[in-house]
Amino acid sequence: VQLQASGGGLVQAGGSLRLSCAASGRTFSMGWFRQAPGKERDFVAAISSSGGKISYADSVKGRFTISRDNAENTVYLQMNSLKPEDTAVYYCAAPRSSLFSTAADEYVFWGQGTQVTVSS
Repeated sequence: VQLQASGGGLVQAGGSLRLSCAASGRTFSMGWFRQAPGKERDFVAAISSSGGKISYADSVKGRFTISRDNAENTVYLQMNSLKPEDTAVYYCAAPRSSLFSTAADEYVFWGQGTQVTVSS
């Protein structure tokens, strides 16, 4: 499975961005993670294969929305009310099986990352 993330950019605080992750093959659950300079890669959001199960990091609840279009093999991350602390490289990822997890080490397929920069 190959994952291609896109949609990052520079936005002012309070603004919005929509990230997309296109998968080349079948995926089960999908997740978004982010990594700021000098920090570890953190969980952002995950969605099950059907879309019926979703999880968010506390820091993004109420502001970010994960969704998927299985017909297009694409997962989205709508990010609203962005804050400077949301600045990071965002990665989409997929596990090998139908496992639903918020732990990065459960994910084996990773996209190349897309930079999100929020200015104050």
